[in-house]
Amino acid sequence: MLNIVIFGAPGSGKGTQSARIVEKFGINHISTGDVLRAEIKNGTDLGKTAKGYIDQGQLIPDVLMIDILASVLDSFKESKGVIFDGFPRTIAQAEALKQMLAERGQQVSIMLDLEVPEDELMTRLIKRGQESGRADDNAETIKKRLVVYHSQTAPLIDWYKAEGQYCHINGLGTMEGIFNEIAGAIEKL
Repeated sequence: MLNIVIFGAPGSGKGTQSARIVEKFGINHISTGDVLRAEIKNGTDLGKTAKGYIDQGQLIPDVLMIDILASVLDSFKESKGVIFDGFPRTIAQAEALKQMLAERGQQVSIMLDLEVPEDELMTRLIKRGQESGRADDNAETIKKRLVVYHSQTAPLIDWYKAEGQYCHINGLGTMEGIFNEIAGAIEKL
């Protein structure tokens, strides 16, 4: 099983590159953002709870995310692997993911860290908000999301380095160039 964690600040290109990885390597994609947006759109209890956190630029509670991921992961039959997009975001989540995968006889194969300077992230996210109408892509919420990223999520870099699964990817450049670097890292596994 090829289990990939794609990592980076909001706006680093995780969704774009995930789609390319799925296409090239034939694995499933779990985007916590997409899953949560679907729950919100459908007006489920989970969606209503999640919306409150998202609108404040906060992370969804771990227990909620683990339950969602386990359910989605178990729904994939005959899967070659999964790319986790937007999860884990904290060390506690990384530990929970490691345990959940171990219970299924699996592990994370690689953590791809898409690094992009903060000024570029702001530019990308504001543009995305203007084009897509996403309510959480406005300057005030973006700044909150980046503070949360730096304080809670960035420590995962050292965690995955200690696990021997970390891979730095330069998130600046052409989409093709970035993808070639990602594909090369995956093909070495």
